[in-house]
Amino acid sequence: MKASDLLVQCLEAEGVEHVFGLPGEELEDLLFSLRESDIEFIPVRHEQGAAFMADVHGRLTGEAGLCLSTLGPGATNLITGVADAHLDKSPLVAITGQGGRERLHKESHQALDIVHMFEPVVKWNTQVAEAETIPESVRKAFKLAEYEKPGATHLEFPEDVAAESIEAAPLPTRPRVRRPDPDRTSLDRAADLIANAETPLVLAGNGAVRTPAARRLRELVEHVGMPVVATYMGKGAISDRLNASLMTLDSGPDGEAAAAISRADCVVAVGYDIAEHDPKSWNPDRETTVVHVDHEPAEVYEHYNPDVEIVADISATLRGLRERLDVETASAWCRDLRDRIVADVSREPAPDDPFTVKRALPYLRAAMADEDVLISDVGSHKMAIARHFPTYEPNTCIVSNGLASMGIAVPGGVAADLAVDANVVVATGDGGFLMNADEIETATRLGLGFTIVVFNDDDYGLISKKQVSHTGEQFGTGLTNPNFQQFAESFGIEGYCPDTWAEVEATLQSVVATDEMSLVEMKLG
Repeated sequence: MKASDLLVQCLEAEGVEHVFGLPGEELEDLLFSLRESDIEFIPVRHEQGAAFMADVHGRLTGEAGLCLSTLGPGATNLITGVADAHLDKSPLVAITGQGGRERLHKESHQALDIVHMFEPVVKWNTQVAEAETIPESVRKAFKLAEYEKPGATHLEFPEDVAAESIEAAPLPTRPRVRRPDPDRTSLDRAADLIANAETPLVLAGNGAVRTPAARRLRELVEHVGMPVVATYMGKGAISDRLNASLMTLDSGPDGEAAAAISRADCVVAVGYDIAEHDPKSWNPDRETTVVHVDHEPAEVYEHYNPDVEIVADISATLRGLRERLDVETASAWCRDLRDRIVADVSREPAPDDPFTVKRALPYLRAAMADEDVLISDVGSHKMAIARHFPTYEPNTCIVSNGLASMGIAVPGGVAADLAVDANVVVATGDGGFLMNADEIETATRLGLGFTIVVFNDDDYGLISKKQVSHTGEQFGTGLTNPNFQQFAESFGIEGYCPDTWAEVEATLQSVVATDEMSLVEMKLG
């Protein structure tokens, strides 16, 4: 067989169902091998969109999403989405084409050192320089991408290797390697710290929703009574309906969640990545007792120097802590703060209130079922969603907060609609939307159906807000936009632009539950 056929057989053995990518000359053999396989190749409109699709697929399923590009500009376009998966701990495998090896020793058309370029933003990568190494290379790429903590890996596939003849077979896949159970000494020390604390609190991070830990975390906090604050990417680790939930680090009209964590004398950080939120914001004096529960040791940082580190399977650790703690060891000592947070996020606007993202969220939440998935782009609207959108199940509010790259939402909606049976809503600002709005064509070509909500302020609003807070003025942030209704209709989908809060409520109730693509523009006041 051709080496490209073997590569595709290896992908099939890994359970790959979709490949998101763009065609290229150097990918010719691989593309025709994909045509003869059970894998669906999905041509997209930009390589960045392909990588974001693979990124969100990995976040939602726990299985590595696969993106494909040609060499040179294809690979450089791909790298932003790959880097996003890397910092968001999302399993992703990227494959890039390359010219024949006979020309790589010299300056050559579109040839770049892609392997070294990807090196800082992947867990592992290599050039597949010999056809015989394909089974090992593919197996290693998927194993490392999906191993906790997950992330991105990369394979470069030269066109002359793809055309070679080879006799080989895929390596069999094996159950994923799991971390061992925690050691008893560390569990005992951590349980003693929690039991002796007056105001203990759980900080739930990305790892708390990425693993089966969410169920164990809910059991622990309900048993012990500890309040929980989530990072933006930890939303849904416990249901925001539970009395223990204080939503996210910045929730509340006056930062009640931040006030709670500042009052905590013991923070149990579960699956917490400091790339998301700088611990200096909640441990400025370095006096808080910290218990670190994760698959990897804590980063060395003066504001995050845990008293106990339990590096083990998160679910087993949480189960072990529950067994060692008495019921109501720590009463829910900040329910007054929770009451204010709940009142804040559920307050509906008055009829004459100007349109804001925060005021729209109660209507969006009401239009969505608990298991429906919201994909948030990056911008000022992300901050509102992270702080004020109640989330009830793990992985139902996807926020990029590691690399925090704009443009993820629409491609993410494509991946989400392919991956889940629930309804999908994409929330984006006008800035991030137009970065990858071309993927609406990909969605309609595939017959997908999800709702895009565009919050339009004709501005890079988050940057403006920060400039004004620092200097009293703004510069370089203003935008002009097309007519978004007509833009949507040009793709053959329905576009809406409600003028009143009653119309907002009615529109969202109508479109979110359908299987049709639609776009709802909200012009912010």
